[in-house]
Amino acid sequence: MRPSPTSSTEELDERLAEPSPDLIRAMANLDGDVLVLGAGGKMGPSLAHLAANAVAAAGRGGRVVAVARFTTLGLTDRLHTWGVETIAADLLDDAAIARLPDAPYVVFMAGQKFGTSGGNEHLTWAMNAYVPARVALRYREARLVVFSSGNVYPLVPVSSGGATEDTTPDPVGEYAQSVLARERLFEHFSRRHGTPITLLRLNYAIDLRYGVLLDIASAVWAGEPIDLRMGCANVIWQGDANDIALRSLAIAASPPRVLNLTGPETVSIRWLANRFGALFGRMPVFVHQEAETALLSNAGACERLFGYPRVSLGEMVEWTAEWVRSDGPTLGKATHFQEREGRF
Repeated sequence: MRPSPTSSTEELDERLAEPSPDLIRAMANLDGDVLVLGAGGKMGPSLAHLAANAVAAAGRGGRVVAVARFTTLGLTDRLHTWGVETIAADLLDDAAIARLPDAPYVVFMAGQKFGTSGGNEHLTWAMNAYVPARVALRYREARLVVFSSGNVYPLVPVSSGGATEDTTPDPVGEYAQSVLARERLFEHFSRRHGTPITLLRLNYAIDLRYGVLLDIASAVWAGEPIDLRMGCANVIWQGDANDIALRSLAIAASPPRVLNLTGPETVSIRWLANRFGALFGRMPVFVHQEAETALLSNAGACERLFGYPRVSLGEMVEWTAEWVRSDGPTLGKATHFQEREGRF
């Protein structure tokens, strides 16, 4: 097992931004700038950092430009340190989208999930449906990778191995419905203008500062009850997810290529809690029982294209345990992976 990136947030950021040899080769074949829209969220900074490292390692010209509102203090300075240019823009502003620079490669990461319920449904639909339509028109001559979500799928039997790309979407709740709208709008403009697009249905990316593993490990550490009704999940190291996302620029197509982006295992929540309990010397507390269905995706097609993730489930668990034991900083953003009714 490789050394864990748990000594500091700086070390963690560097580990998340290590490009694979395959990504470096892929970047060497791209000519021009990479624009990352919605780069201020949980994954955007590390994807932009990774892209800049891959461009530099490939020895080619071209900028990596991150676009977001940038409300997090110090984020633009960190991105500049990593060789990423930044543009502050509100993607709900049509004029701001019009002012963005042209780019042959665009990674779309903007969206809203949490806060969907309770009166903000309109903003979720605006971010997840209206903004994609505007971006699809603005960058109809580009090649795009669009982050979507495994939430567009129905809950499937745990024994099924997860929903595949051929599974008919059946989103539960307004967040998931609006994400499917995002996909449909990008598909519409891809078919209309021939824009090559890859749609990535992601669940769940792991950064030691947030994610399903952190949620479970933190609960075990604090002696808090763990709800077992969503009895299984899929996880993937965020660095691997971002690496695959950037490599997916090369396979973009019209109509869009749809790809599940997650780890290979159907992971038992009970097993994870017991594993963290063994590492911490603490007994997990459980409530409820596992349902026969869960939100699960089958990543077989992704693995055939890009290989297995570089970071294993065992490594992610060990690193997360070390992070929690050492009181590492977190983003304070629970995944709510337990949610079965689509209320975020």
